[in-house]
Amino acid sequence: MTLEKMDDFILKHRDDYLNQLFNLLKIKSISTNEDEIRHCANVLKSEMETLGLDTQLIETGGNPVVYGELLNDKNRFTLLIYGHYDVQAVEPIELWDSNPFEPEIRDGRIYARGAGDNKGQLMAQLLGLKTYQALYGELPINVKFIFEGEEELGSVHLAEFVENHKALLEADLVYTSDGSSHNSGDPLILLGVRGVLILEMTAKGADFDNHSGNTGNIVPNPAWKLMRLLNTMRDDDGNVLVDGFYDKIRKPSDKEMELLKRLPYDQQDIAEKIGYEDLDMDGASYYHKLTMEPTFNIAGIESGYTGKNAKTIIPSTATVNMDIRLVADQDPEDVFKKIEEHVKEVDPSVTVTYKGAMRPSRTPAELEIVQAVTDAVAHAYGKEPLVQPSMPGSLPDYVWTEILNTPSIIMPYANFDQHNHSPNENLKVENFFAGIKCTCNLVRELGERNV
Repeated sequence: MTLEKMDDFILKHRDDYLNQLFNLLKIKSISTNEDEIRHCANVLKSEMETLGLDTQLIETGGNPVVYGELLNDKNRFTLLIYGHYDVQAVEPIELWDSNPFEPEIRDGRIYARGAGDNKGQLMAQLLGLKTYQALYGELPINVKFIFEGEEELGSVHLAEFVENHKALLEADLVYTSDGSSHNSGDPLILLGVRGVLILEMTAKGADFDNHSGNTGNIVPNPAWKLMRLLNTMRDDDGNVLVDGFYDKIRKPSDKEMELLKRLPYDQQDIAEKIGYEDLDMDGASYYHKLTMEPTFNIAGIESGYTGKNAKTIIPSTATVNMDIRLVADQDPEDVFKKIEEHVKEVDPSVTVTYKGAMRPSRTPAELEIVQAVTDAVAHAYGKEPLVQPSMPGSLPDYVWTEILNTPSIIMPYANFDQHNHSPNENLKVENFFAGIKCTCNLVRELGERNV
C-alpha cells in the first residue's frame, strides 16, 4: 500500500510537479551565461526553501553552489544528493523541433534543454522529498543537497569547494541522478566512473610549411615522426606499451565480476547502435572493457592540408589529441608523467602538453549501503535494477569518494535516448515521475533500515 500511496499522490499532483519543472527549464542557465545562471540559482534556492530546507548560495571561483539541508537528528543517517543546474548551449538551433527553453510535451516526452541533463533529474530529487513530507511528515533521515552550476564546464571548482566544506557536506552516502539509464530500459545503478586524462603531443619539422618537391628528402615531415612515436606506445592488440601504465589498477572483486556477468548484452543491437557491425565479443568481455580497463584513445590528429584541392607541402607541425580513460586507483598525474618519460626516451623533440584530467572513482559493491539502495530502487520500480560497478564515461565522482571519503551511488533517472547535449533533448514523462517515486521511497527505506 505504501508504494500505491506514492503513485496516487504523484498522479494527483502531476500538473503541479510538471509546472515546477517547466519553470526551471525555461531559464537559460547555460554555464557561461552569468546572469541566467544567477537567476536559476536563486529560483532553485526558493524552491528548496519551500520544502523547509535551510538553503544558501555559496560562492566559488565561478558559478555559485546552491546548498540546502534538513537535519532532524545528527545521529540519523545522512544522505547527500548531488546535481547540477547549468546546461549546455543549444546550437545548432535550427535542428530543434521546438524552442529549447520553452518546454513542451510530445509523445510522452518533455522536450527542452536540461530536461534530462540535469534539471529534470534534479527536480525529481526535490519533488521526491516533497512527496515524502506530504505523505509521512518529518523525514526519517537527514538530507543535504548540493547543486553546482559548472558541471558542463568540467566541474572546475567542485573539488576545491568540497575540500573547503568537508564538515558541511559530511554524509553517509552521496546519491546522484545524472546520465542515462540502460538501453534495455531497466533501472540502472552505477557505483563509479572511469577517469580521464586529456593531453596533446606535437611534433615539429621546419619553421613553416615547405614545397614537397623543392625540399622533399631534405626537410623532415613531423607527421611521420608522430606516427613512429605512437606506434611505440600501443600494440596491434590494444595493449599500452608505456612503462608502468597499468600499475596501481584496482582489480575487480568477485562481486564486481558477478555484477558484470548479470548485465544484459545484445551484440547485434549494440553493434547497430554504435555503427560498428564487426563487434565480436561476449557480454562479460564487453562490460569488462567498458568499465574495468583503461583506454588509450586518439581523439584527433592534425597536420598539413586535408582540403579538396591539391596542395603539395611538407607540413611544419603535426599534433595528436588524446583522451585516456582511467580506472580505479590510476592517478592521472602519475600516468601523464609516465607518458612524458616515454616520449623523452623515444623522441625528446616531441612536446607533450597536459590539457586536463578527472580522477576515476569506484565504490565497493560489497558495502551494505549498496544493497540498501538496490533494494529501495527495486521496490520503487517493481524490478531489480542492473548494478554496474562503473560507468564507461567520466563524472567528478572522486570528490565524494576521495575528498569526502564517502560512498557514492549514481542512479540515472533519464531515459537512454535523452539526447543530452544535442538538439531535441528530452525526458520521458514516465521517467520523471518514476524518479520522484524512487527518491521518495529511498528516503523511506533508508529511514526504516537505519543503515
